[in-house]
Amino acid sequence: MTSTQKSKTSGWKRSFIEWGVIFAIGAVLYATGWHTEVLGTLQRGMLWTGLFDADTSKIENIDGPMLSDSNYHFAMETVDGQTVSLNNFRGDVVFLNVWASWCPPCVAEMPTIETLYENVSSQENIHFILLSMDEKRQKAVDFMKRKQFAMPYYFPASSLPTEFRSQYLPTTYVVSKEGQIIYKKEGIADYSSTNFAQWMIELAQK
Repeated sequence: MTSTQKSKTSGWKRSFIEWGVIFAIGAVLYATGWHTEVLGTLQRGMLWTGLFDADTSKIENIDGPMLSDSNYHFAMETVDGQTVSLNNFRGDVVFLNVWASWCPPCVAEMPTIETLYENVSSQENIHFILLSMDEKRQKAVDFMKRKQFAMPYYFPASSLPTEFRSQYLPTTYVVSKEGQIIYKKEGIADYSSTNFAQWMIELAQK
């Protein structure tokens, strides 16, 4: 065997080993459920670019639908098993995020929502609803505990209103005090900016 052939064989074996290691790591991450966390961390790096900042000057649904009485009857269950309805928050500004613990973009943007929550938590008439779509609720509970997020989260206890249905996770809505959906964002975004927090505070103070 010539030196060139030996070099090619060695290179092929090295590539095979490298891909084998990558595959093994991926298999372990998937088996342990950590692949979502890893992908979420990678996607969080995208948020640092500033390209995904939640921009209130580009609101998709400034004239969005008004929620009906039946919409406000939408029931949710807390982690403690208590049932509340959207009607509990009627008349106040609501930040509603539809997410799941198995969704990497959801995991990636969650810390930015926590920052927003901290920035506006002093406002009594602003409420947060993080609506988990996890089929196994304990996974959402474990995720929130592991991350030590203070934000309130819920599980659907009745059919999700059409106004809050989307093909994408995450999807985020802001509902005005009058009951109008004035902000809708499908996909990942960064909500940690002071501008977005100030916009919500101004909505609540109108």
